[in-house]
Amino acid sequence: MFDPITLKLNVDPLILSAIREDVTSEDVSTNSVMPQMCQGSVDLICKEDGIVCGLQIFARAFELLDENVKTEFFVSDGDAVQNGQLMGRVTGDIRVLLVGERTGLNYLQRMSGIATYTHSIAELLKGSGIKLLDTRKTSPNNRIFEKYAVRTGGGNNHRYNLTDGVLLKDNHIGAAGGVREAITMAKEYAPFVRKIEIEVETLSMVREAVEAGADIIMLDNMTHDEMKQAVDLIDGRAEIEVSGNVTRENINQLIDLGVDYISSGALTHSAPIMDISLKNLHRI
Repeated sequence: MFDPITLKLNVDPLILSAIREDVTSEDVSTNSVMPQMCQGSVDLICKEDGIVCGLQIFARAFELLDENVKTEFFVSDGDAVQNGQLMGRVTGDIRVLLVGERTGLNYLQRMSGIATYTHSIAELLKGSGIKLLDTRKTSPNNRIFEKYAVRTGGGNNHRYNLTDGVLLKDNHIGAAGGVREAITMAKEYAPFVRKIEIEVETLSMVREAVEAGADIIMLDNMTHDEMKQAVDLIDGRAEIEVSGNVTRENINQLIDLGVDYISSGALTHSAPIMDISLKNLHRI
């Protein structure tokens, strides 16, 4: 759940922007059938098994339109839910319920889908001691929601944005002139509290990163044998992250490597939405 300050400063403006995208002047359909205020209620129903996430954001989509709308939930973020389960009920001006429906569901379906997919991978890593990380491969303007969903599903957040830490990737290395040069320059420039992480693709780059004093070495798109050799070469002198096309289908192949972290862009860019609906709207 987002705290009140984060909600007001960073979340509400994004939700309002999404609502404005859906309503540029008026909701013609709703105003056609509901010209006057009328109280009503609608049920929030899960249509497939999964991990629910984003209930606060769902409710906020209605509250920002009308603070008198009340949302009652029978589940909490992180709960496992089942097809057909009644998860909540929204009560208020029917016009508001109809206008806010799609925006609220878009957030809830997307966030629940990410939480569900993340949970399925986190379960595969249970007991291994490996932390599952997300990436910055998020939908524009939805990072705060998608990274929250990863945490809800049992994953961990990597950098939130470019200000959040030093991660030297292939193009940074190219710009600096090499692995050693990039690490040296980062150590001289970045605040001393920042860890220096570098992405490497070959064993020679691994060796150079260790010798230059990298704090975290990311093994990117290397073969299983190469990663094994890299782990032996690093020999505890840096933390190790594995990345590159990691999915639920292949993550089992990485568990035996003895690394600290596995990062996967798929957690946010490839998770399918969870099917959730608002049904049974009626006047009260």
